[in-house]
Amino acid sequence: GEFEKRARDRNFEAMQKEMYGQFENTFMMYLPRLCEHCLNPSCVATCPSGAIYKREEDGIVLIDQDKCRGWRLCISGCPYKKIYFNWKSGKSEKCIFCYPRIESGQPTVCSETCVGRIRYLGVLLYDADRIEEAASTEREVDLYERQCEVFLDPHDPSVIEEALKQGIPQNVIDAAQRSPVYKMAMDWKLALPLHPEYRTLPMVWYVPPLSPIQSYADAGGLPKSEGVLPAIESLRIPVQYLANMLSAGDTGP
Repeated sequence: GEFEKRARDRNFEAMQKEMYGQFENTFMMYLPRLCEHCLNPSCVATCPSGAIYKREEDGIVLIDQDKCRGWRLCISGCPYKKIYFNWKSGKSEKCIFCYPRIESGQPTVCSETCVGRIRYLGVLLYDADRIEEAASTEREVDLYERQCEVFLDPHDPSVIEEALKQGIPQNVIDAAQRSPVYKMAMDWKLALPLHPEYRTLPMVWYVPPLSPIQSYADAGGLPKSEGVLPAIESLRIPVQYLANMLSAGDTGP
């Protein structure tokens, strides 16, 4: 629709909206979105039938089709709008994270078929007792750091010892230590959660897009000094826009 309506988007907060409404100042990016399989899923809380649940063994959020009565409150209750109503069956449906494949040790179909190989899966150990504390963080800009504190270091001897006490198999701990997701989210700090201000503690994280023009300039293809071309740093998706999307407005991460 027209930019006046699109400008109401949460991602445009604290930005000069009028400037980005001009076509020549617009940058495009593709953000593939699916169910976030949140640590604190709002859809579970909104279902009056108790049909939605989060599996303890792998964290996948599912809808029990036998219990679903088609109230559709989960559709409005999901801030990511990733639950749909099947008018033929009269049931709500969503991404099931290909749980039959996960149970047999295979990746999700979207990960396996991705031509660019940009989707990664991995095991993350977390402290379930700290979920409520993290979700209740007063300042929105602190939610990203609080969620990171929920995740546990799979190489920490004390974490390994407690995990074994809790009945977590050694092969799961080994998988957590090899997890590319842990490396990108915790070690390298490349991946960020989508709209942490929703306080659902989403578990599908994104690596922000880099500037292809900056990469070309770094390779010597463009002059870095300002002249005919504007500042190279400005030729990309605005950092504040990405921050509004991935870190509750905090440009620091």
